[in-house]
Parts: sequence; C-alpha cells; structure tokens
Amino acid sequence: MSHPRPKLPHVSSPVVGKYVQPSFDDLGTPLSEVTFSVIDLETTGVASDAAAITEIGAVKVRGGDVLGEFATLVNPGEVIDARITALTGISNEMVAQAPSIESVLPSFLEFVSGTVWVAHNAPFDVGFLKSAVTRAGYPWPKPQVVDTVVLARRLVDRSEVPNKRLSTLARYFGAKTSPVHRALDDARATVDVLHALLERLGGHHVMTDTDLADFQRVIPAAVRRGKRHLAKGLPHAPGVYVFRDASHRPLYIGMSADIATRVRGYFSGGETRRGIRDMLPLAERIEAVECAHRLEAQVRELRMIATAKPPFNRKSKYPERLAWLKLTEEAYPRLSLVRRPPEPGGTWLGPFTSTRNATLAMEAVHEALPLRQCKTRLSAHRESPSCALAELGCPAPCRLAVSVTDYRHITTDVMETFTGDPRTVVDALMARIKHLGTQQRYEEAVVARERLSAFLRALQRTQRSQALIRIPELVAAGRGVGGGWDIAVIRYGRLAGAAASPARADPMPTIESAVKSAATIPADAAALTGQAIGETEIILTWLESPSVRLVRADHGWAVPRPSAAAYHTLIERLDAANPWGDTHRRR
Repeated sequence: MSHPRPKLPHVSSPVVGKYVQPSFDDLGTPLSEVTFSVIDLETTGVASDAAAITEIGAVKVRGGDVLGEFATLVNPGEVIDARITALTGISNEMVAQAPSIESVLPSFLEFVSGTVWVAHNAPFDVGFLKSAVTRAGYPWPKPQVVDTVVLARRLVDRSEVPNKRLSTLARYFGAKTSPVHRALDDARATVDVLHALLERLGGHHVMTDTDLADFQRVIPAAVRRGKRHLAKGLPHAPGVYVFRDASHRPLYIGMSADIATRVRGYFSGGETRRGIRDMLPLAERIEAVECAHRLEAQVRELRMIATAKPPFNRKSKYPERLAWLKLTEEAYPRLSLVRRPPEPGGTWLGPFTSTRNATLAMEAVHEALPLRQCKTRLSAHRESPSCALAELGCPAPCRLAVSVTDYRHITTDVMETFTGDPRTVVDALMARIKHLGTQQRYEEAVVARERLSAFLRALQRTQRSQALIRIPELVAAGRGVGGGWDIAVIRYGRLAGAAASPARADPMPTIESAVKSAATIPADAAALTGQAIGETEIILTWLESPSVRLVRADHGWAVPRPSAAAYHTLIERLDAANPWGDTHRRR
C-alpha cells in the first residue's frame, strides 16, 4: 500500500525552531567544479615586510584540466642578493627591464579573480601578495586559500615521505614538473601535488570547497573566540611575545616586526599548526617584550627559547643533534664526528645539523686526502693490527709505514683545508665527478657531488662565523622600516646592544649611545653552543643584507683569509644541476 508523499513547506526565510532544508548553495561547490589558482612566488628574502617579489607564477585549473597560466618576472626595486640569485637563477640583469609589482598586480588579480588560491606554504606567498596589494592601494580580495603543506600534513603519513617539502611531495606523487625555485615550474609541480592530495580527501568525506575549508582548520572556532581577548593591548612594534599558562610557565615564544598583528594571527582561521592547536587552550596570558628592531627581536627570541625551553617551540627541542668534525689528538690523528662543541681555537668543521651531512663532508675529505679512517688508537712506536683500508690507499700508520712527521704533513693539509683554501678537496672531488660522468656512472657521480656540496656548505658556515667572532666590536646600521636606522653593536659574534634612530635624524648620537650602553661580552663568549652559533648566523645574515652599512669595527672588518665564500656559486650549481651536464638528473 502506497502512502502519499508529504508536502515540504515553502520557506522564504529562516524560521526559528523549525527544520529548514538547506539549499545547494549551503552545501558548497563540488571540488570537481571548483576553479583553483595555484600560485608560487620568488622573492628577495623571507619576510614580506623586508623583501620584495621577483617573480609570479600561477596555474588555473578545474576538474583536473589546466585553464590557463600566468607568469612574469617582477622588478623588486632593490638589489637581489647573490645567494638568492644562486638559488633561483633570477639575477639583477633579468629583472632590470621587468615591470614593477604595481604594474603586474591588476592583470594578476584579474587572472585569479573568483578562484580558490592554492600555494605550498601559503602564508609565505599570500603574505607577500597581501603586502604588495595593500601598498599598491588595491582592495584585498579575501580569497579562500588552500595550503598544500597543511593538506599534506594531514593526508600523507611520515612513513611515506620524510618531510613535506614541495620537492619531496612532487617526487613522491610523480609530478610531471620538478620544482626548481622558479615560480611557474613550482606552481606546475604544486598542481600535481594538489590533485594527488584531493584524491585522498574523498576518504575524509571532503567533497566541496566548504568541506575543504573546514578540513584545513586545525584550531576549533570556539577556542579561537575564547582566547582572542589575550591579544588585546599588545604593541604594534618589533619584539618577542610569550604565551604563558595559568602557572606562568612559558608555552611558546615567537618574534615579529609587529607583535600585535602577528599574535592576532594565532586566533584566525589561517592558523593551521597542530602544535599551536594544542597550545592555545592552555594559554592564559601573552607577554610582549618590545625590541629596537627585527634583528634584536630575532636574537632575543633565540636566547629566550634556549633559556626557557618552551614545550611548543620545535627549534628548542634538539640542540644535541648538532655535530662537528675535528681532528683527534693522537700520534696519527683522524677525523672524528663529535656531539660536544670543540674548544675555541681548535681546528674543526661545522656545526652540522644532521649526521648524514657530517658523514658526507667527512667522506669528501677522505676522498681527497690520505687521512686514516680506522678508529683504532695507534702507537708511534709499535705496529697495530691492520685492516682492509691498508690495501686501499691508506698510508697505513698501523704498520708504521709512515712516520709521525710525514703523517703530520697530511693533517696539516686537512687543517689548511678547514681554515684556508679548500682547493685540495674541491679539485679532487670535481675531477672525480667529471671522471664518473664521462663513464656514465651517474649514481656514483651524484654521491660525489653530494659529498662536495656538504663539505663546502659546512666550510662556508665555519669560516663565516669564525671571521665574526674574532672581532672585539663591530657597529653596523641598516635601513629601518620607518625610514630611520636599525643599529647593532656586535662584540665577539654576539649582539651586545641595539637601538633605532628616528627618521630624518642624524643617527650618530643614537649610535654612540648604543655603544656606551652595550653589554660587555668576553672574548670566549662565542662558545660553540647551538644558541651561540644560531645567534652568530642571524647576525651574519643581517650584516650581509644590501641595506646594512658598516659604521666601524675594531681592527677593521675581519674578512676571512679562507676562500670558501668564493665557492658559493659552485655550491648552488652543485645543488641545481649536474656538473657534467643535463644528460642525467637524480630523481
């Protein structure tokens, strides 16, 4: 027996207390019908308030089909650092005749209008675009944004890939285009990664753009609303902020050029980090420590994290993973990988942030110099049991085949390589790479290339930091955001004082005051701890910025005698392509 189908009421407006059938618009647009604009940028730096865009690439897709592409170089209006050029291949000459970002924005915004924006590490790209749009005076379109990093963290298990870098995901998902730090190619690679991730969303019942937006939100809206009041009253100034729990324990420490704006971001739907999701419910108040400028904020953040060790700061968890290479102190020294920082004044290489890179650098030295590799402690007066290495080119001090005096010449070469010109290792490894390439032994050549790259990176890091920590006092000034000067007093590689001079004012009185009030730093303060090394590298990066000017330095700016810096271009070339040509690339 059939029953008559009940009539549904016509509803023209919501009625409180009655069931209202949702419209199809409320359910969202099916993902197969959503138009995505996959975006990638290249820039002169990592901070949107201190760097500029050099290239924009975008690919518009819907239902798996490419609808169009957008690509242009952009004149950043500033000098591109040589390290950025080495990484991206974008030089000052290439952008000299390129349009400005103000000229590019209208056509770009038209291209992406009405689409869902997609980027890998979206806060970076969207942050730069928002800053550029705001400065140009255009209205911000407030797009829905999809971050493929966030999707990958939730959809791709650690057992599948070791990290969520674009290159790693592109290789894992078999992307047709390999990311090479050029905007359009990286956007194309991100398209393939996006499609692979969208396929996995079905198992999580994510079918529409609305579902996708909800899936990305890690922090519940109720938590955001309940804790948003903590951000009230914070200063719009550079500095460090500290999230604390009810017992005043520091939970998380961060820094920003604008504390108030940055902290408010933790309570927005764009915050997707799981650690922050777990931290926010515990937070009861936020403290702010104002700083003179961004450099001081970076250094203070590092120092405070090292002291407080807040549980939700990842960078504070594993300082013990740093490693160094040093020569052992014995009759026949060998290279040893150590976890404890070497004594200042010794000969060492590092630090390395991974055992793998330290091992690769050690293998590069062993390939170029006949240093013994066995771990046995040898006597200069009696023979010791030999190993297989004695038949494979080792000078065999275990058999007393080489005197202590002659062996010292080998260790002197190693020390000279670490502190002086690394040409001995470079020439030997480059010759081997070329030889293996001509024999089409490409996999072995790639290993040799990785060894040389790891060695040169560590050497450059060691020599740059050693050059700075030998200077008793160095005073420098960089252009500040407000038009004044950011001043830093650096003693033995540590930040001793910081100040900011007003715009359109003579900075010298501020400089003299900063020098007089700067902290006293002992000569041995730059001990090789993870914190000290991190601080020295932050300062070096700032000193090498195009806008920074040297005011004065004791004994002059101690440009290091070693020539590792001359090999910077070689390092990037080793990473970017095979020295023997494009006939083979490692996948």
